[in-house]
Amino acid sequence: MNNLNLIGRQWIVAHKDSSTFKGCNKIEAISQGKCNRCGSDVHAKLPSGKIYCRSCIGIGRIVEGDYLVRYDTEYNFPQLKQGALVWDGQLTPLQQKISDTLIENYRAKKSSLVHAVTGAGKTEMLFKLIAECLARGERACIATPRIDVVNELYPRFTKAFAIEIGKYHGREYHEPKNEQLIICTTHQLMKYFHAFDLLVIDEVDSFPYVGNKQLHYAAENAVKPNGVRKYLTATPTTDLLEEVKKGQLELLKLNRRFHGHLLPVPKEKLFLRPFITSKGLNKVLVKEIINVIKAGHPLLLFVPRVDEISDYLRFLKKIPELKQVSIAGVHASDLHRLEKVQDFRVGKTQLLVTTTILERGVTFKHVWVIVVAADDQIYTSHSLVQIAGRVGRAKSDPTGMIMYCYHKYTKNLRLAMKQIREMNK
Repeated sequence: MNNLNLIGRQWIVAHKDSSTFKGCNKIEAISQGKCNRCGSDVHAKLPSGKIYCRSCIGIGRIVEGDYLVRYDTEYNFPQLKQGALVWDGQLTPLQQKISDTLIENYRAKKSSLVHAVTGAGKTEMLFKLIAECLARGERACIATPRIDVVNELYPRFTKAFAIEIGKYHGREYHEPKNEQLIICTTHQLMKYFHAFDLLVIDEVDSFPYVGNKQLHYAAENAVKPNGVRKYLTATPTTDLLEEVKKGQLELLKLNRRFHGHLLPVPKEKLFLRPFITSKGLNKVLVKEIINVIKAGHPLLLFVPRVDEISDYLRFLKKIPELKQVSIAGVHASDLHRLEKVQDFRVGKTQLLVTTTILERGVTFKHVWVIVVAADDQIYTSHSLVQIAGRVGRAKSDPTGMIMYCYHKYTKNLRLAMKQIREMNK
C-alpha cells in the first residue's frame, strides 16, 4: 500500500518492533486500563489473562500489549481552484446567511452548531464551506452516525465536487486512500488521528453517536489540534446546547425549509383497540393505509419493533385493496437494507414497513408517513420530529400527511408537536 494513503490514520500492530515508516508514532494501545483508540475503560479479559477492549471491537480487537500506530505527519494537499465546487444551484437568502457565517467561523477557527428544521437544505449549505476548506489546501470529513445517511450524502457530493471523494462505512470494504474529502460513519472516525482540518458531523443527535462517549472521543481525536468542528441537527441535544452557553459553539438557527413552506403538522389519531392481533390489523389503521395508497403517495409505515415487521407484511399482503401494491419491510440488520431503500426511493416499492432506522437522513419524493404506536417508548420527541420531517421535502410537493397513531398521549408526543409548531411560528 502507498504510505500516503495512510496519512491521518491509526491502526493496530501486535508487536513493538513491527515495522513502520518515517512520520509514524507508536503508543501502547491500552495503557493504565484505558483504550487509546476509543477512550473506554478496559475490563474484559481473554483466557490468557490479558485485557481487551470490547467497546471498539467491531473495527478490530485491541489487546493489552498491542500498539497503536499513528501516521499524523503533515501533508500538503493541493489548493483546489474554487474548492473543486461545480454545483451551480442557488441558496435561499436564509441558507446563504448560514453558509456565509459557517465560512467566516471556519476562517476564524470557530466551531458551530447549525440547528435547522428537517428539509432546510443543510447539505447544500455545506457546499461552499467544504469548497473553502479544499481551496485552502486543507482536508475535510463529513461524518454521520448512520450508513443510510452516508449513502444519501455521497452521490450528492460527488455531483457537487469535481474530485474523488472517500466513502467509508461498515457495509463496504476497500483499501484506504488519501482523499482530501471523506464521507463516513462516525464509527470510522476511530481509524483517524489528527487527520482533518474540518470535521462536520451531520445528524449529531442520532443513534449511535448521541450519548456515546467512545464516538465523541473518536471525533475529538480525528480533528487536528487547530481544526474546526461543525455540527448539524434538527433537534439539538442538551450537551451541545451547553457548549453553546459556554461559548464553545456558535448556534446558527434556520426555522424554514429551503422551499419556504412550513413543516407539516402531524395528525393525531387515538386508537382504542390494538394495532395488530393474531387475527389481523386494526380496521381503522387499514383504512388509513388504503387512503394513502389511493391518494397516489408512497407510504412509510413505522412500527416500533423489528419482530413486528413480518406480521405487518403478512397481513398487509392479504388486504384486497393492496393486492397490486408492492410491499416490503426493512430494519437495521436487514442484509438487503440498502437495496430495499433504493427500491422505495425509485418507486419500485409503494409501501415500506420500517423501524426508526429511516427516521432521518433519507429523502423520498412525495412520501406520506404513518407512525404506528407513536406512544411507544422507542420514539423520543426527537425521533418523532425527525420522522415527521420525511414529509413535504420537495419544492414541487411541500405539503403532505404525517399521522401519529397512539393509545396514550405521551410526553414525547406532546413535546414533538410543540417543537414542530414552535418552528413554524
